[in-house]
Amino acid sequence: MSETHDSLPLGKPTEYKSDYDPGLLCPVPRQLKRSELGFGAELPFAGVDLWNAYELSWLTPGGKPVVAMGEFRFACSSLNLVESKSFKLYLNSFNQTRFENFAQVARLMKADLGAAAAGEVEVRLLAPEEFSSRQIVALPGDCLDGQELTIDNYSLDPQILVGAADPARPVTETLHSHLLKSNCLVTSQPDWGSVMIRYQGGQIDREALLRYLISFRQHNEFHEQCVERIFSDLLRTCQPDKLTVYARYTRRGGLDINPFRSNFETAAENLRLARQ
Repeated sequence: MSETHDSLPLGKPTEYKSDYDPGLLCPVPRQLKRSELGFGAELPFAGVDLWNAYELSWLTPGGKPVVAMGEFRFACSSLNLVESKSFKLYLNSFNQTRFENFAQVARLMKADLGAAAAGEVEVRLLAPEEFSSRQIVALPGDCLDGQELTIDNYSLDPQILVGAADPARPVTETLHSHLLKSNCLVTSQPDWGSVMIRYQGGQIDREALLRYLISFRQHNEFHEQCVERIFSDLLRTCQPDKLTVYARYTRRGGLDINPFRSNFETAAENLRLARQ
């Protein structure tokens, strides 16, 4: 494990502070894993890491608790991702701190998260009367998961995708699976997710694609890194003209992380799934 990862709070006894402390945020350089994937300064995609926070609270000037939900969009062009436990600890530090209003909290969060990420961050805070707007939906496209497969190997294997695309059968289609599982890079705790793949190009064999996604089952990597690896493997082996990979992970510690990467789409809709 790298020295950077050794410095993270994951898997270590933690003091939960309830007074505002932006110093709790732990950035992780994105380039550590991007170099492994062969990415340089010019990325083959654009996108965001879309986080939702469901355990968010602070105090009014008079000491009355406020509860809210938060939506945070980190540009994938930012230099750093933010380690999830540190993000949770940072949000907890608002609990016993008094603020004037939602706008003041949002401004602080935007500044703090932008500094940690070294890039653009969008912050939206939802008051309780807005909570009902977050309705549960389904991922678009065809689900891959109904296929009958016999599987006895759960080690990441991008070679499964070699020859899986048929250039003689060009298609534009959207596929998804709920069988994505990877493990935390530091603690090896399971990360459960659903993934949507939208592409234009030679038709990708659905059995091969599902086998590939299942091969992440024992792979240790952060959410954002897994999605970039899926994008990279599909682009390299299947060579679609257009490609989007969008994962929706289940929450941990009141946070869910939803990385979106695309070489032709710009907007990531915040699609809340039943498992989230």
